[in-house]
Order: sequence, then C-alpha cells, then structure tokens
Amino acid sequence: MTATLLLARHGQTVWHAENRYAGISDVPLTETGHAQAQALGRWAAAHPVDAVWTSPLSRAVVTVEPACRALGLTPSREPDLRECDFGVVEGRTLAQFAEEDPDAAAAFRADPVAHPFPGAEDPVAAAGRGAAALRRIAAAHDGERVLVVAHNTLLRLVLCSLLSIPLGEYRRVFPQLRNAAVTELRMDPDRVGLISLNLPCDGEAA
Repeated sequence: MTATLLLARHGQTVWHAENRYAGISDVPLTETGHAQAQALGRWAAAHPVDAVWTSPLSRAVVTVEPACRALGLTPSREPDLRECDFGVVEGRTLAQFAEEDPDAAAAFRADPVAHPFPGAEDPVAAAGRGAAALRRIAAAHDGERVLVVAHNTLLRLVLCSLLSIPLGEYRRVFPQLRNAAVTELRMDPDRVGLISLNLPCDGEAA
C-alpha cells in the first residue's frame, strides 16, 4: 500500500506579503497568490492527480480551485490540515513581537517547539494532528497521486515528524515552503520517503 502525496503551500496572502503570521485567521490571497494558484492549476493539468485534499482555511481552498477545475475533481476538506494557531503573534511579525518581548522571541528562535508564542497551539500537537491527517489520506488512496494544499508551519512540522527529524529543528531544516511549490512524499503504512522538496509548479514536475 503506497500513495504519492503532493504537498503544496497555499498562494501568497496579504499578511504573508508583509511577513505577518496568519495562522488560523482567514486572510485573502494577493494578486500574486491568485497567479500562484493558477500556476498550480496548470501544473495539475499537466501532471494529473487522482484526488485533492485541502485545509479548510479559505486561502488553501481558493488556491486549489484552479487545479480542481482542470482535473474535474471536488476537493475534500480536512480540518486537521489547518495552520497552527500562533496565539499573540496572529497578524503580527516576529520583529514586532521581539520589540515587545525580546526574551520570548529569542527563546522561540532558539527552539520554536519548546518555546512557542504565548497562547499558541502546542507545536507537538499540531505535528501530530497533521501527520495523522496525511496518514489517513494516504491510506484512503493506495496507489494514487493526491494533491494536498495546506500551510507553511504545519507542513514543516509534519515533514519533521514523518521523516524522524527533531521537531524543534523545523525552522532550520525547512526554512520555508514556497507558495504553491510542490513537495512529493511516498507513503506506506511503515515508511515515508521524501522524493522532492519545494519544486516550483511552473518548473520541472514532481
């Protein structure tokens, strides 16, 4: 039983363009974000998948719409693919938080899992729910290719969890998942393999 999961971060949003944490807030895509969604749709048309899953947050749902139109598929929404709640930093930048609480910002930079933002979701719990969601999706699509659109921090935590990388290293090992770029995983019940990371959807296919 092996499934191929093609993970993509949603398109750019207004807050991400300003380097603000969006988290669980529903923030619209920018014009650039919509263009990225269209590019992902063209990629999907050229490299068809069998199913599409998405976070329930609107920025992910909107990002996947062009791909679904191209493929004639209806996306399934998975609540456990939502982004992490960033607590007091929702809608703000890390630099702004550092001005307010430099010690807490320094601790976050040193180990974002041991020292998450005040009021934020436990990153260990977020990694667990996200990894479990991908395992459920993989189990439901044996032998198939599945496009999964979700979020930067959640997917980095999940990649660390699935690939046995310490969670506290997610910001160092995976500095950024680019908007609408494709990361390919092969998953079976016992093993997870990383085939490609952060490939732009307007470049060579995953």
